[in-house]
Amino acid sequence: AGIRQSRTSSPLLEIKSLSAEIERLKNPQNLDLSSTGLDELREENARLKYRLNILKKSLQEERSYSSKSMTNVNQRLQEIFGDAISVAYPDLENAPLAVTPNQQAKFGDYQCNSAMAMAQMMKAKGLKVNPREIAEKIVQNIPDNELIERTEIAGPGFINVHLKKTFVSKLLTNLLVNGVQPPPLDRKQKVIVDFSSPNIAKEMHVGHLRSTIIGESVCRLFEFIGHEVLRLNHVGDWGTQFGMLIAHLQDKFPNYLSVSPPIGDLQAFYKESKKRFDDEEEFKKRAYQCVVRLQSKDPDFIKAWNLICDVSRNEFQKVYDCLGIRIIERGESYYMDMMADVVKEFEEKGLVELDEGRKIVFAPGQSIPLTVVKSDGGYTYDTSDLAALRQRLFDEKADVIIYVTDSGQAGHFQLVFAAGQMIGWYDPKVTRVEHAGFGVVLGEDKKKFKTRSGDTVRLMDLLKEGLKRSMDKLKEKGRDKVLTPEELMQAQQAVAFGCIKYADLSHNRINDYIFSFDKMLDDRGNTAAYLLYAFTRIRSIARLANIEEAALRKAAETCEILLEHEKEWKLGKCILRFPEILQKMVDDLLLHTLCDYLYELATTFTEFYDSCYCVEKDRQTGEVVKVNMWRMLLCEATAVIMAKGFDLLGLNPVQRM
Repeated sequence: AGIRQSRTSSPLLEIKSLSAEIERLKNPQNLDLSSTGLDELREENARLKYRLNILKKSLQEERSYSSKSMTNVNQRLQEIFGDAISVAYPDLENAPLAVTPNQQAKFGDYQCNSAMAMAQMMKAKGLKVNPREIAEKIVQNIPDNELIERTEIAGPGFINVHLKKTFVSKLLTNLLVNGVQPPPLDRKQKVIVDFSSPNIAKEMHVGHLRSTIIGESVCRLFEFIGHEVLRLNHVGDWGTQFGMLIAHLQDKFPNYLSVSPPIGDLQAFYKESKKRFDDEEEFKKRAYQCVVRLQSKDPDFIKAWNLICDVSRNEFQKVYDCLGIRIIERGESYYMDMMADVVKEFEEKGLVELDEGRKIVFAPGQSIPLTVVKSDGGYTYDTSDLAALRQRLFDEKADVIIYVTDSGQAGHFQLVFAAGQMIGWYDPKVTRVEHAGFGVVLGEDKKKFKTRSGDTVRLMDLLKEGLKRSMDKLKEKGRDKVLTPEELMQAQQAVAFGCIKYADLSHNRINDYIFSFDKMLDDRGNTAAYLLYAFTRIRSIARLANIEEAALRKAAETCEILLEHEKEWKLGKCILRFPEILQKMVDDLLLHTLCDYLYELATTFTEFYDSCYCVEKDRQTGEVVKVNMWRMLLCEATAVIMAKGFDLLGLNPVQRM
């Protein structure tokens, strides 16, 4: 690895310096503009561009052959067409690059649609060029490469690309020999994902379910790509509500300091204290005094606060254990001592305005201000979120920070991010700070998801209901007759929790989604139930043909994967789109893309399995007569991609279902 590093790092450095030199030559102030000087510069520029292209090509080849990583075919085609366009039209700045998989097999495997957009760009500059002509010129300048068999120009200027079968076959062999490896990484980054974030002393409800499930998957995605991920639970563990909770604790359990108070139902405890706060003037005064004592860190009050937080933590953990969530708690209280410094920094830079006793900050382009200090001198959510942002940028040195909360908070985060940029904490071109918002969960009546009595649905009740429903479904299929009790329980949990997660993740997170147990447990269509059954079936093909794992491993190294049948070819290409799907999710944080892909992979596999015999059996005896090993390898490649997809979504397939 060390040798490879030194070989690739020098071309990388040279590419950087050549690119900088080309940029410098574009700037008229740096140039000698006499006619001889101009010719020399043109020559110099062409020479640099030529050298740059050679370096890029050698780097790409080295990456695609020396690496165990999966190749992103779409990205590789973009590099090839990018080179062709820059050679064909060197004067066209930022030429549009559009390469997509072809939907219809008769038009080839991929399509480059750049010619039409380039014709538009040229037209804007007063040059009238036919897009077909542009397409022809691009095709003439396609550099030598390892993956394109041939190209055709269709319609107004679409370039249809046919891939080499040997190239696809080699990539599939690479996948089977090395396993599902992430694409090559230029630089390992520190990624912080802020998700789940329930409030202490309140039950986790269905709204927290979405943040928890989406946040967990985003973490798994960045971890698989190879980044260092810090998973943070920004719980609401500070604020005026603790005054009334502590005052009520003192009344109800006066000896709480020596005997741990048996608060069984924190929800009821919260409601009792809230009622007293609203009805009893004396209690209200005491509650405010408790807040002051807590904020001044009086040990007895800190102990009372910790006791209340612990009861909540235990409840949250039950949910996290069911759903397999890993997360570090770092609540609002963690940032308490940093808030004064944040306000001071904004004041010193002259960014704070006074408004009826409040201290407010206007960020550029934002019509609403942030309130950093209330008129009573207290801090707000705005202050704690600014303090958290600053801590994550400067202490954690994050390269990427993602906040997974409902879309209702989009405006708030927009203000916080704008203020962070204004004060110079980060540059959005260098550091990615993003809010990944999501819609609300609706009931089957398309209204906000509530219980019959109109309360918010408690998350634990929902998970228990899921377990009951999935067991009913398994028994309905007669699985309790064939599975051992232990296998049945594993299947029950895999289906229940898998279906709840998948139903959420398979919808575009930006939209509201309708929660329906009947739909999510249906084993037809794009559901976890269907995919988990399909996966179990694919995994059983080798087992039923009595093919040992060792034999499959050996075959992967020695047997060429033939892709002569159209369904073999379709499946092979579908398997290799996995890195494209990963890249898209890293870019837009939309996880339903992976669900759609897994469903497409499963249905493409079914088409293949129905048309191509993997195992041929004697009709009379049922004995295996012939095993078509390359097809068994296609089964295996499908299964390893599905397994990795499930892992990213937090689904746990089981051996038998």
